[in-house]
Amino acid sequence: MESGMGKELAEGSAGDPAGGPVSRPAGGSAKRWTPVGAVVGCAVVGCAVLGGVLMVAPPEPDGPPPAPGPVARAETAVGAGAPASLPDLVALIGDREAHLRDRPGDVRSWAVLGAAYAERGERTGEARFYPKAEKALRTSLRAKPKKNVEAFDGLAALANARHDFRAARKWGEASVAASPKRWTAYPALIDAYRGLGEFKAADKALARLVRLLKGAAAPRARMLTLAALVYRDQGLREDAAAALSDAVALASAPAERADCLIGAGELAWERGEPTESLRAFEAAVRADPDGHAALAGQGRALAALGRTSEAVSAYRAASEKRALPRYAWELGELYESLGLGGEARAQYDVVRERVHEGTAGGVNADLVAGLFEADHGAPEAAVRLLRDEWERHPSAAVADALGWALHRAGQHEDALAFATKATDKGHVGAVRSAAYAYHRGMIERQLKREGPARRHLEEALRISPYFSPLGVPAAKEALGALGPV
Repeated sequence: MESGMGKELAEGSAGDPAGGPVSRPAGGSAKRWTPVGAVVGCAVVGCAVLGGVLMVAPPEPDGPPPAPGPVARAETAVGAGAPASLPDLVALIGDREAHLRDRPGDVRSWAVLGAAYAERGERTGEARFYPKAEKALRTSLRAKPKKNVEAFDGLAALANARHDFRAARKWGEASVAASPKRWTAYPALIDAYRGLGEFKAADKALARLVRLLKGAAAPRARMLTLAALVYRDQGLREDAAAALSDAVALASAPAERADCLIGAGELAWERGEPTESLRAFEAAVRADPDGHAALAGQGRALAALGRTSEAVSAYRAASEKRALPRYAWELGELYESLGLGGEARAQYDVVRERVHEGTAGGVNADLVAGLFEADHGAPEAAVRLLRDEWERHPSAAVADALGWALHRAGQHEDALAFATKATDKGHVGAVRSAAYAYHRGMIERQLKREGPARRHLEEALRISPYFSPLGVPAAKEALGALGPV
């Protein structure tokens, strides 16, 4: 199956970010960016004679140039939509704040500060940084409302962090329109298209990004990670795995390497491979100890492997680094699966607190809140939340969540319509998800459609026999009740 990029990426005519051709492994479908060369530049030192005096260039310094400091590292990463370490982000924010106290008219510095605040909020889960990011970015935009591509990019990244994908698309497309040949506009735009379920648009944007990167100095690992996400959305898991493998090999900065390893760990988890997933997440934690997503991934994999005490510790460590509702939710379900109802209820209360905190910072948490309430709260309220979310962001994830909420609220026929959208390639459902298949199977069982129910429940367990500590036993019980074919 070819992606929307056609043969250009698959056959190598687009080129890799370093300027070499794209190779395709024999016998496989993975569209891999493989560096096969490097561009070597030469410096010419000239001499000039002025008034009879020979002017000689000073001798070249010994060794390579000094490595960039934390401020430069963070500014480069933020400008490219790549991950930056938390200490580097703190250094960049302090540097730009001090600079702007002396030079408040520096339009670009306001944009850099806003983007850094947005990234810091994303990395720490502290929504209080998002209003600061918006204030700085709007200050830049007011001073330069036209062709302010740094502010456009920052606003797109901020909107993605807040899960406002329509706004992210608006700012990303504005940035591309203002500077069509500037590749740094595309990462946030691709994320926005994915959040909206516009997978064809994401695929086309990725193709344009690949062409623009030909011969450019760019964070290739970040671009490969983006490509892997696009392939994953198209159901091309082998392509996604190949891109992530290359990304890990190319990553240089610790935060960047951790980001690639987290992607590899999440993909392995979706494929039902907890041992491989755990290995990737452990490597990500070693690369970047501040990585909350890697710690939560460890918790998920450890629970699947029966190492529940270690899983609880990993989840708690992840929650300390980033107060995401999902981490408390997953820990609560782990407790519930172990018969620890009181501990589970305490975590579910934490989920609601964190959703409220995020909302106060402008974060759209309706998808997480709706799916959580469908299982552990008020299904009718979940339906209302998720119908609104479907209007804003009609993705496979929202279709699945809305279908499940409708089922839990007793509206089974309507539920099946959305569950079908989430799992049917003719709609938005190219992603192979055990949870999506499980939800559809349980809805079909309720509607007495035993054949399809059996097929989808078996598919869920085939994709991953570990997808949920509560869902897996429920799927097995439902299959037992359905009996043999």
